[in-house]
Amino acid sequence: MGIPQFILASASPARRRLLQTAGIEPIVYPSDFDESQVKLNDPAQLVQTLAQRKAETVAPQFPSGLIMGCDSVLAVNGEIHGKPKNAEEAYQRWQMMRGNIGDLYTGHALIDLSHNRTLVKCQVTRVYFASIGDRTIDAYVATGEPLKCAGAFALEGRGGLFVEKLEGCHSNVIGLSLPLLRQMLVELGYEVTDFWN
Repeated sequence: MGIPQFILASASPARRRLLQTAGIEPIVYPSDFDESQVKLNDPAQLVQTLAQRKAETVAPQFPSGLIMGCDSVLAVNGEIHGKPKNAEEAYQRWQMMRGNIGDLYTGHALIDLSHNRTLVKCQVTRVYFASIGDRTIDAYVATGEPLKCAGAFALEGRGGLFVEKLEGCHSNVIGLSLPLLRQMLVELGYEVTDFWN
C-alpha cells in the first residue's frame, strides 16, 4: 500500500503554510462543517469533536486519503472564545485579554481511510498577552486580522507583537501542532518524511 494523499479539511491559510513549511503539500478541501451544531463547555472536548467532525465531513470525497481536521479555541478565565463575530467583539475581547493569560487549544483529527483508523488528540499552549492600550487595540482590530482567528490574534501576523511569551508548542497557536502531527503519523504507522514532496 502506497502513501495516501494528505488532505487538509480546513480553509485556514495558516495551517496550510505550516504544513508546507514542514514539507507536506496538502490537498486543501474545506469541510464547511456547521460548528454551531456542537455545544460543549470543555475546550479540549470541543476542539477534538469539531476537528473530528470536519475530517469526517470531507472523508467520503477521498476514499484512500489521510484526512486531517483541526479546530482551535482560546480559553481565558474559564471562558471559551472562537473567532470574534465582528470588530466590536474583537475590541472587547482584547480589553479582557490584555495583560492576561489564555490557553489555546487545538484539536487534531487524522482519519486514515486506507486502514480504517481514526486518531483524535488535543494540544494546549499557554499564551501570555501584553498589556496594550486602547489605541493599540483599535489599530489592531482595524487591520481585520483578529476577525479571522480563534482568540482574536494571529501569532504569525501583527498579533505576534502583543504576545509576551508562550509555554508549550508554538505552531499549535498558529493552528496545528507540528510535533503532535509527527507523533500521530507515527502512531498510524507512517513517518512524517513519507509525506515530503
